[in-house]
Amino acid sequence: MSWFSLYVVNHSPWFWLGVMILCLLIESFTLALTTVWFACGALAMVFVSFLPLPFRWQLLLFLLISCALLVWTRPAAIRHFKLPASALNSDSLVGRKVLLTEAVSAHQKGAAKVKGVVWSVASGDGSPLAAGTECLVTAIEGATLIVAPVAAEASAAPAAAADGGESSAES
Repeated sequence: MSWFSLYVVNHSPWFWLGVMILCLLIESFTLALTTVWFACGALAMVFVSFLPLPFRWQLLLFLLISCALLVWTRPAAIRHFKLPASALNSDSLVGRKVLLTEAVSAHQKGAAKVKGVVWSVASGDGSPLAAGTECLVTAIEGATLIVAPVAAEASAAPAAAADGGESSAES
């Protein structure tokens, strides 16, 4: 028997404490909620290691406890800690008025400058828009702003209000 295995057998509570700390360190870097369950299994093994149980059985018990925790508790923990998708800076452009710097046709994208950045622009309904047209950003698809002319939005709002619908708020 090597000196390491002899040390582990004679000091197994310290070995399992070291495994727990190592698993917690790995979890702190990955945040994947996987090695934390092995850290919990190692914590249980700190107490089990005081029993007169051979190390190979301790190792098997550690793997069984850790895998059971991983399979049965990880999905619930992920649902509990799931964060909502964060809004991107580009999402703040939806609802904003922009001025076209290049014309938009049915088959070619135009351009608009927003906050100092030039964006590709496409018409939401496929209608051509001339350069200099004031438009409202209705959506973003990739790196392309989908726009509608402001005049069309202004005339659609009273019609929607007359039908009992809500008009969109402009920012």
